[in-house]
Amino acid sequence: MSDQPNSSNPNSSGTPRWISEDQVQESFTFTDAVAVLEHTLAGGFDPETDGVRTRHSGPSGLLLHMPSASEAWCGTKLVTVRENDHPAGLPAIQGVYVLFDGPSLRPVATLEGAALTALRTPAVTALAIKHLARSDAGRVTLFGTGVQARAHIQAIMAVYRPTAIDVVGRDKDRAKQLAHVIEDAGIQSSVSGPEAVAEADLVLCCTSASEPLFDGNLVQNHAVVAAIGSHDPASREVDTTLVQRSHVVIESLESARREAGDLVIPHKTDDFHWDRALTLRDLIVGTTSMDAPGPRLFKGTGMPWQDLALASSIYLRTAETEPGSEN
Repeated sequence: MSDQPNSSNPNSSGTPRWISEDQVQESFTFTDAVAVLEHTLAGGFDPETDGVRTRHSGPSGLLLHMPSASEAWCGTKLVTVRENDHPAGLPAIQGVYVLFDGPSLRPVATLEGAALTALRTPAVTALAIKHLARSDAGRVTLFGTGVQARAHIQAIMAVYRPTAIDVVGRDKDRAKQLAHVIEDAGIQSSVSGPEAVAEADLVLCCTSASEPLFDGNLVQNHAVVAAIGSHDPASREVDTTLVQRSHVVIESLESARREAGDLVIPHKTDDFHWDRALTLRDLIVGTTSMDAPGPRLFKGTGMPWQDLALASSIYLRTAETEPGSEN
């Protein structure tokens, strides 16, 4: 987690630095983010030891609290998520990340939380795809048209080259707009229905759906499905059929048991057992392989350590360009 010695901490003024949305986006690419997350897991970090996300329900939505700590850093993200219609011009997700120096526990920076989330979530998915997808596969079905859907397109291109992207969304106008954006980036794209998964090599589920988006029988045997839209044990984007057919990869067993409705729901009906699940760390450190046929399903919910790893790395990166920096 960018565990630099305390003496390397570039902020000696005592005043926490504000790192804006623009600074987050300009200082760190998805390629950078994937590398940091992979290095953290390969370096021996165990996600099972991470902090627990807590949530508080209010009249307008949720307040999420995501703390994590390492020897060099500790921090927490506070994010609000509106569950209903929100005023024009306001995003559905808003928040901040507060980063502390580990040994002294002194606050050193506050980062724009939604921008950090828009970087972290797709980067975790891209890391999973890097280790799960076939190199010769390239047709993508994308469910969703919001911030995460758009960010996932950018993120997967750090590890995967799509040849065509089928966009599936409830709002056809927004789906058409996103397809045009993808076309402008030089990738063939069209608006499709859920049946597009039958031709997909990669399926990305980036929605707020509470019920399965497609028939799991349609997914090809070699395909990778990433379901990242939900961290609610009562909601899911994929059905029991797909879970039963698939090699299942999660971030951690404890977080999946708490929040991964795509797996919690079939587990309750005895259609899925947790001992079938592998972790992303297992893949990266090479303790397991998936040679048998069957779809690969990555279920991500997001974990606090991921935000800490990226926030501390962004903090160090932006310090290099601060006035007076020796770098």
